[in-house]
Amino acid sequence: MLRHLIRRRVSPSFQSQPSKLSPLRFSTTLSTAERLYNHLQSSMSNLEKELTSSKAKLDASCINEVIRRCQPNQIQLGLRFFIWAGTQSGHRHSPYMYTKACDFLKIRANPDLIRDVVESYKKDEGFVSVKTMRIVLSLCSQAKLADEALWVLRKFPEFELSADTVAYNVVIRLFADKGDLSMGMKLMEEMESIDLSPDVMTYTSLINGFCNAGKVDEAWKLAKGMSEHGCVLNTVTYSRILEGVCKCGEMERALDLLTEMEKEEDGGFISPNAVTYTLVIQAFVEKKRVQEALMVLDRMGERGCSPNRVTASVLIQGVLENGEDVKDLSKLVDKLVKLGGVSLSECFSSATVSLIRLKRWEEAEKMFRLMLVRGIRPDGLACSLVLRELCLLERYHDCFLLYEEIEKVDVVSTIDTDVHSVLLLGLCEQGRSWEAAKLAKSMLDKKMRLKVSQVEKIIQALKKTGDEDLMRRLSTS
Repeated sequence: MLRHLIRRRVSPSFQSQPSKLSPLRFSTTLSTAERLYNHLQSSMSNLEKELTSSKAKLDASCINEVIRRCQPNQIQLGLRFFIWAGTQSGHRHSPYMYTKACDFLKIRANPDLIRDVVESYKKDEGFVSVKTMRIVLSLCSQAKLADEALWVLRKFPEFELSADTVAYNVVIRLFADKGDLSMGMKLMEEMESIDLSPDVMTYTSLINGFCNAGKVDEAWKLAKGMSEHGCVLNTVTYSRILEGVCKCGEMERALDLLTEMEKEEDGGFISPNAVTYTLVIQAFVEKKRVQEALMVLDRMGERGCSPNRVTASVLIQGVLENGEDVKDLSKLVDKLVKLGGVSLSECFSSATVSLIRLKRWEEAEKMFRLMLVRGIRPDGLACSLVLRELCLLERYHDCFLLYEEIEKVDVVSTIDTDVHSVLLLGLCEQGRSWEAAKLAKSMLDKKMRLKVSQVEKIIQALKKTGDEDLMRRLSTS
């Protein structure tokens, strides 16, 4: 029944060579960190002024080295150094740096550290700028410390500073993510009372929070009020609300929202895209309402919106799970390919993967082999899962023959070292030395390493081939 379904050169990339670190450069980096660390140790007051006077050139490795040295007994000094470094011109902390600082200084486990550092600024009468406070808030954000972030926000006036929209947005997002939406809304109202306009980020944080809490009506009401502050309700925000409606299981309402988006498409802001339609399709599939999911696919096509790989995968899985026959799958694949956005290869690879996951191995193998016969190239995931399944069934010779066919069509494969190793050992154990030798050479050419525990067994099994060069390469791999 399956049979009727299936009718670069890239210039070699330069190998990265081990960088030859200049001893002089390495020494300079270390001395910079040492000099800054010594300033931290020797400063009695006005720490930030002392650090600035060093005129040190900052980079990520230097900053990491200093805060690492501050563990475990000088973490407050380390935090003050990190905040100071972020305020210096010519340097900006990356998100990764904030992650490292939180890990090194254990800020999440010791949230009082944030308060202690801010209070130390006041005690030392050090210079504190809006940028200083933003860095502190960013640390709170990274460590997910909503209460501490709110405390920092309330400290702005004590340093004769005014909190801006960016500062409020950090705190609002933390409370929205925490599920404390009443505080999030209170802070947004507070922004308006001090003539700060909520922006798209403000609304998006709260809308996400309401959707995560299953409060779609509140999210929708908030979205409709965006225009009052000059914020446009766009496809991303609309899709997020639609996702929330789907998660709540209100599918008829989801279709109404989708219709509204389609009506407003002429405005250019709320045009549903492949992601939007796929959200609704997936929700119907999860509820075993496959026919309605297929109707949404038809709506996509009518509006000239092409499905993507996720759309195809979700629908194919749904059709197969629903027990539809091969003709239904054939019609679906034909429709997906005709609409564009996905290829025949992607569709049948997805079907193969779905059949394996549904424990329908015989159908999966038949489909995969027919793909190869018909010249339809399977993707790497399908190849990997099929070969893995054959190894689990101990059909090592069949697996090897299929492996060779896959190699011929030059698939960018995700077949990992474990699958290769299991197959190689299986061929050896079944006495197929010639095939094992050929696979071993292929592995060595691809620079794959055998498991240490298997090397001796494999070498012993391959000795009968008399290939001394292969034995030597295996022994030293």
